[in-house]
Amino acid sequence: MLPFFPAFRQSRIRFPKVIGSLLFLLLLSGIAQAQTAKFTINGFIRDSESGENLIGVSIYNPKTGQGTSTNNFGFYSITLPQDTVSLVITYVGYERMAYTTYLNRNLEQNFSLRNNSQLEAVEVIGERSEKIKESTRMSTVSVPIAQIKKLPALFGEVDVLKTLQLLPGVQSGGEGSSGLYVRGGSPDQNLILLDGAPVYNASHLFGFFSVFNADALNNVELIKGGFPARYGGRLSSVLDINMKEGHMNEYHGEGSVGIIAAKATVEGPIKKDVSSFIISARRTYIDVLMRPFMNIQTGVAGYYFYDLNGKVNYKFGQRDRLYLSAYTGYDKFYVRFKMSDEENNSRLGWGNLTTALRWNHIVNNRLFANTHFTYTKYQFDVGNEYNSTYPDQNGELKTDKFLLHYFSNIRDLSLKSDFDFTPTANHYIRFGGQYILHSFKPGALQVKDNFSDGANNIDKGTQVLGHEAAVYIEDDIKLTDRLKVNAGLRFNNFLVDKKVYPSLEPRLSARYLLTEDLALKASYAKTTQFIHLLTNSTIGLPTDLWVPATKKVKPQSAEQVALGLARTVFDDKFEVSLEGYYKKMNHLIEFNEGADFLGTTDNNWEDKVTSGQGWSYGMEFFIQKKLGKTTGWVGYTLAWATRKFPDLNNGEIYPYRYDRRHDVSIVVSHQLTEDIDVSGTWVYGTGNAVTLDEVQYYMGGSGPIGDSGSRNNFRMAPYHRIDFSLNQTKKKSWGEVVNSFGVYNAYNRKNPYFIYFDEGYSYGNGQRRPKFKQISLFPILPSFTKSFKF
Repeated sequence: MLPFFPAFRQSRIRFPKVIGSLLFLLLLSGIAQAQTAKFTINGFIRDSESGENLIGVSIYNPKTGQGTSTNNFGFYSITLPQDTVSLVITYVGYERMAYTTYLNRNLEQNFSLRNNSQLEAVEVIGERSEKIKESTRMSTVSVPIAQIKKLPALFGEVDVLKTLQLLPGVQSGGEGSSGLYVRGGSPDQNLILLDGAPVYNASHLFGFFSVFNADALNNVELIKGGFPARYGGRLSSVLDINMKEGHMNEYHGEGSVGIIAAKATVEGPIKKDVSSFIISARRTYIDVLMRPFMNIQTGVAGYYFYDLNGKVNYKFGQRDRLYLSAYTGYDKFYVRFKMSDEENNSRLGWGNLTTALRWNHIVNNRLFANTHFTYTKYQFDVGNEYNSTYPDQNGELKTDKFLLHYFSNIRDLSLKSDFDFTPTANHYIRFGGQYILHSFKPGALQVKDNFSDGANNIDKGTQVLGHEAAVYIEDDIKLTDRLKVNAGLRFNNFLVDKKVYPSLEPRLSARYLLTEDLALKASYAKTTQFIHLLTNSTIGLPTDLWVPATKKVKPQSAEQVALGLARTVFDDKFEVSLEGYYKKMNHLIEFNEGADFLGTTDNNWEDKVTSGQGWSYGMEFFIQKKLGKTTGWVGYTLAWATRKFPDLNNGEIYPYRYDRRHDVSIVVSHQLTEDIDVSGTWVYGTGNAVTLDEVQYYMGGSGPIGDSGSRNNFRMAPYHRIDFSLNQTKKKSWGEVVNSFGVYNAYNRKNPYFIYFDEGYSYGNGQRRPKFKQISLFPILPSFTKSFKF
């Protein structure tokens, strides 16, 4: 038992009794199944060619209307009465399978599904088969990896996060940015998981690209609300990404060469049907391409980033499997020059390291266990080293040295156990617990020199430890043929510097079938976040600082409710949803006016911030088609997002920077022939809110003094653009080659990136004529990428 758990007894929350009562009620109907003869079928469902586990496959009994789906590791379990059972196994993009048996004993049965692409090359591979009207979950979207790869991309670089920005309720931070702003939340409020390990900074090139290499990914799911109890620690969204496991039977590879980057992936068996691996790498060569243009007399400047993904797995019999996966990525910007007597090196670097060790164990035919240990590290550092050589009074050469180094990091060690339990076909129970050791170093400043009294002056900063623990239980319950409920409860506890923050979080989602084709859905979720991101920039810079809740700074918290309608139309080829939501956030933090991260060492950042509230609400419409020659979606968002801080904007409510009233996206992909497909996207969004001076004063010879009146008092011009891409596939004896042509911002829209004040002069009469000017980043940009697969 962790040392801070006794604090539970000091709170008013009767935690053991609450969980015990809920667990008893959830299992009550499951226990009743012992009164009649019932048996369980369980096993794994995999791709017939690669052996890859398939996530979200539907297993359905048409006779009783009962069914289930595979979990994140391809495992399923369904308990049915003794009788002749006919199961239908369906998965979008795969052949439908039927299985019939007389069920008079517990049965272990694995299935292998054949990919439709082997039969109909023009069909796009989908990912999930549970119909939107049947699921209790709402505010959840998955986009097929195959579809992501076909869409237009900036510089031809396929980007998972940029695709998610095209979904309703999700915004980008700005032109070309890969940041996610979900339902009025900020980037730190997104729980981004890669094989269960959190990723704290998901951006390369100052936010223009994400860290996720699509060639290494198997599944992507975004949850915007109605969070299941198994997820916690963030307020606005969960992005759950799973890497591929590696081909179990054959060696395969793929890669691409584009305008700014190249990547390669290799996968295959270590021992057939027992163990496999996958390795994927990506690197930009911007530094090489730009070197002729960035020579600085006797020096050079450059920038590059790289990613490396790896994963191995091993089956220990039929009941146990071990996975080890890792990711590392780094960005580096540098300037170096050397003259006869001076040398100056400057650098800015940031990167992630994640590792996940996961053990799957089938306890029995109804209970599946997944235990995983993860390590995560994110760090940035800024440095400058200067050396100057000169002769002293005696003519001997001396060298003055100066070193400035500023760095910050956050590290997590986590141990988590999750259990999937299916006592009957009408219950799908998940429960488990997690412990996280957070290590924060908000800022450390290191200064060294050999020519002053402050020689070798070093400030190491201060490390802060935070202990986070949680237990949860949830049950997906089918109460009647029309009513299905997911009820859950999560209890969190956070200890930092002897201060304990307990949090009880109820979660509830429900689906009621108004008709056979139309479902009414509702959800409620309370969430708590024990970490904050300090930022005073308009884009997600690597210098943003991660800090914990403390005695002075409380954890963030939020409550979100949603209500919506969902149905499938046109022979179940289209999924349609309409949702309304309301979210209130408490204990958000912002820098005080004039404060920033510089000099933020030890714990003095607490004195630079103020705490406040936030609200967001709106409506989202979404229609999606995943199958056929033509696929895509249309999304529309009508939303409001506001903030209120007692020490900012005179304590008055003001619009959040990403308070965007209207957001529209249209995404279409079409297979023209077996060898050629085309895609296009069009986006439109209300301009971001910005703070601009309403009045400026000139006093004496000093510069202008501005008065904005209120925060975020102006709107930029609306943002819109259209992108196109064409992919040509050529079959070869050894595999295939794909030539991809793309155009970003095809009609050359000058979208605003930021606005600045230009004092200006009218030289005719000497009077100033100040005005605001807009900076735009990307004009029309063509791209070409050559990909291969074998």
